[in-house]
Amino acid sequence: MDYRYIEQLLERYWNCATTPEEEEILRTFFRQSDVPASLRRYKALFNYEDQAAREPSLGDDFDRRVLAKIEAEKPVHARRVPMRVRLRPLWRAAASVAVVVLLGNAVQHSFAPDPQPAWDYSPDSYTDTYSDPQVAYDQSVDALRRLSDGFRAAGDTAAAAIDTLSPRLK
Repeated sequence: MDYRYIEQLLERYWNCATTPEEEEILRTFFRQSDVPASLRRYKALFNYEDQAAREPSLGDDFDRRVLAKIEAEKPVHARRVPMRVRLRPLWRAAASVAVVVLLGNAVQHSFAPDPQPAWDYSPDSYTDTYSDPQVAYDQSVDALRRLSDGFRAAGDTAAAAIDTLSPRLK
C-alpha cells in the first residue's frame, strides 16, 4: 500500500503547515493497529492525547479545594529565641579559634629550640670581671649607698604624704 499522502502530511506537520483537519487525519491514521514499520515511530506522538484521556484527571473541584486551603486563616505562632541560642554560633566560632590557637602554640613550642636558662648556677661558669679586688669592693659599696639613698628619699616622700593626709583622717 502507498502511504505517500501520510508522509506528505507528516512533512507538512514538521514544518508547522498543517491545518487542524489534516492533523486529525494523522491522528486517525496512527490510531489503527496496522501501521507500517517505517511510520511506527510516530505512533506514540499522535496517540498521546488518547493516552492522556484514559489517565485520571484532577477533577472539577480541584481548583476550589486548593484555593480554599491557601486562603484558610492560620494563626502565626511567634517563637521566642533566647539570647544563649542566638549566641550559640558565636560561641562555636570562638571555641574553634581557641582550639586553633592552642594547637598552633603547641606546635610552635614543640618545634622551637630549647632556650638557654636565665640563671646559670654552675660555679665553673663564674669568672671575675675585675683584676683588682679593691676596685670591685669600692664600686659595690657605691652601688649599695646609692640604693640606700633612693630608699631613704622614697621613705621621706611617703612620710610627708602621710603627714599631710593624717589631719584629714582624724
